[in-house]
Amino acid sequence: MNNFTKLKKQSTAEWNTLLTGEMPVIYLGMASCGKAAGADKVREAVKKALKKYHLSAKLVEVGCIGTCYLEPIMDISAFGNPRVSFGNVDERAADSIIRKYFLEKECHKGKVLGHFGAASFDGIPRFFDQPMLQPQVRIVTKNCGLIDPENIHHYIANGGYEGLAKALQMTPDKIIDEITHAGIRGRGGAGFPTGIKWRTCRNTKADQKYLICNADEGDPGAFMNRLLIESDPHAVLEGMLIAGYAIGASQGYIYIRAEYPLAIIRLRHAMKQMEKAGLTGKNVLGSAFSFDIRIKEGAGAFVCGEETSLIHSVEGKRGMPRTRPPFPAVSGLHQKPTVINNVETLGTIPHILRNGAGWYRQFGVEGNFGTKTFSLVGKIRRSGLIEVPLGTPLRKIIYDIGGGSQKEFKAVQTGGPSGGCIPEELLDTPVTYETLASVGSIMGSGGLIVMDRDTCVVDIARYFLDFIQKESCGKCTPCRVGTRHMVEILEKICRGEAEPEFLDKLESLARLVKSTSLCGLGQTAPNPVLTTLRYFRSEYVEHLKEYYCPALVCSSLIEYTVVKEKCTGCQRCVSVCPTGAIVGPRSEPHNLDPDKCIKCRACYDVCRYDAIAGNAIVITSRKEE
Repeated sequence: MNNFTKLKKQSTAEWNTLLTGEMPVIYLGMASCGKAAGADKVREAVKKALKKYHLSAKLVEVGCIGTCYLEPIMDISAFGNPRVSFGNVDERAADSIIRKYFLEKECHKGKVLGHFGAASFDGIPRFFDQPMLQPQVRIVTKNCGLIDPENIHHYIANGGYEGLAKALQMTPDKIIDEITHAGIRGRGGAGFPTGIKWRTCRNTKADQKYLICNADEGDPGAFMNRLLIESDPHAVLEGMLIAGYAIGASQGYIYIRAEYPLAIIRLRHAMKQMEKAGLTGKNVLGSAFSFDIRIKEGAGAFVCGEETSLIHSVEGKRGMPRTRPPFPAVSGLHQKPTVINNVETLGTIPHILRNGAGWYRQFGVEGNFGTKTFSLVGKIRRSGLIEVPLGTPLRKIIYDIGGGSQKEFKAVQTGGPSGGCIPEELLDTPVTYETLASVGSIMGSGGLIVMDRDTCVVDIARYFLDFIQKESCGKCTPCRVGTRHMVEILEKICRGEAEPEFLDKLESLARLVKSTSLCGLGQTAPNPVLTTLRYFRSEYVEHLKEYYCPALVCSSLIEYTVVKEKCTGCQRCVSVCPTGAIVGPRSEPHNLDPDKCIKCRACYDVCRYDAIAGNAIVITSRKEE
C-alpha cells in the first residue's frame, strides 16, 4: 500500500496546485454533448481571447456535469474566488466572459449559472442549488464535469482508488459480504442483486474467470453509460479491479460500441495511466492480485446488450442469445465463470467500498437501495443526465428536476424501446424495479423519454417496435416473426387501413411474443404496445374508427389548413415551408395548397397563434364499407 500512499500524495499536490495556484484556470465541458453544442469552437475562442487580452490561464477539459441543455459550459477559477460556471457559451460569449471577468472583474450576468463555493459569492447562487441539480444525489456522477477525465491525478485526489486500496486489504469474501449488504442491484436493466452474482462466480471452481463491463448502451435516447465513461472513466475501471479481485478473475473486458469514439479514447488513455501507476497488470499496488483489462468494440447490435449475446460477440461469434441456465456466472466467456456488470454498477462499487454498505443504504428505499442515473430527454425543458435515489416519484423527476414539458404532458417512456409509456395519472409512481414493472414498464438502463400532446402513442409504439424488430437476432420465432407482424399492424393503423378487430389481434400477439421469446429483448419488446393499449386505448380507437390522429403525426390521416380567423400573416409558416405550399402577403391571412403540402408539420410547429389546423382526411372507400 506504500505505492498508493505515494501516488495519493503526488495527486493531492497536483490537484491543490490547480485549485490554489496563482495561474487562473478555465474549465471547458468537453463531453459529447458539449462538443455537439460547439465546445470545440468555444475552446478556440478562449485561446484567442487570452492571446488578445494578453492573459495567461490553464485550460482544463472536463466532462459533462449533467445539465446538457446548458452546454457548452465554461467555468473560471481565479483571484482566489470560487469556481464560477457559465452556460450556453458560444464563441462571442467566450470572449465577453473572459474580458469581463479578467479585465473588468465582474461576471457576465447573462451567462452565469452559479459558483461552486460553500458561501454566497457576488450575489451569484451556488451551482448545485439550480432546480435541476438541487434534488439530485450525486454518487456515481460525483466527479462528472468537475475533473479532467484524462488526468488520473484528478481522480485520485478526489478519493479515487481508495476503494481499491481498501479492498486489497480485505478478503474477497468480505468484499462480497459488503456488496451484498449494500443491496446494490444491477443497473443494466434487470436489477439482479450484484452480491449474489459475484458470490456465485466466486464459489464456482475454475482455472480462469472473467469480468466483463457491459457498455453496450443501445437504447434510443440513452447516454448514461457514455457520459459516465467520458467524464470519469477511472471510476468504472476501479470498479472493475475491485470486482475482479472479489470474484477471482484475472482478465477483464470492456464491451463498448464503436459508436462511442470519445469514450473509447478516454478509456484507452486512462488504462495507459493505470498501467504506468501500477494499478493494472502484475501485482496491482504491490499486492498478489494481477488483473488485465482489454477493450472489445462492438458493432452496435442492440441484442448484444443481452449478456449471453455479448459473450458470443466477445468470442468473435455472431451476437445471439442462448438459453439459461447455465448462467454466465457459472459458464460464460469461453465456458468459464464470468460476471457481467453494467457501467453504472461498476462505477458505484468504489464508493461502497470507500464509504461502507451502511452509508450506501441510506439512499433509496427498502429493496431498492442507492441511486440511479437517467438520461432525461424528449419534450422536456431541462434535458440531461440526472442521478436520483431509487424510490423518487416520476413526477418529481419530470417536473422538479426536468421542469416539465412545454406543452401539455402526455406520457413518459421508461426503459428505452423495451419499456412502457406511463401516463400522467401514474406520475406519482416511485421509481423502483418492482413499481415500474407493476405499471407495465421496466427500469432498463435508465432512459426517460418525455412526451407531450403532440406525440402520437400509436406512432411511438410503431417506432419502438420497428427498432426492436430490426435489432432482433432472429434466433427465435416469436421475436423474429411476431414483432414483424406487430409492426405491420401498427403501420396499417397509422395509415388508416386497419379494422377495429386488429386491436385484439395486436394485443394477443404482443402477449404471445412476451411470454414465449427466448431472451429479454423479445420478452420486453411488446411493452410499448401493451402499455399504450392499456392507458391510451381511446387514441387507437380514434385511428381505427375516426381515421384521425389527434396528435397530428400520422400523415396519412390528416391534412393541414390555415384558420383564417387566427392567422395574422406573420409569415413564420411561409419561411419554414419547404415546398412553397403556404402563400400570402404579410399581415394578411395566408392560404395553404394541399396539393403542394408534404405534411412535414413545420408550419404547425412554428405557428404561435394556433392558426394551423390538422383535419381528418375523409377516407371514402372505408366510410362506404
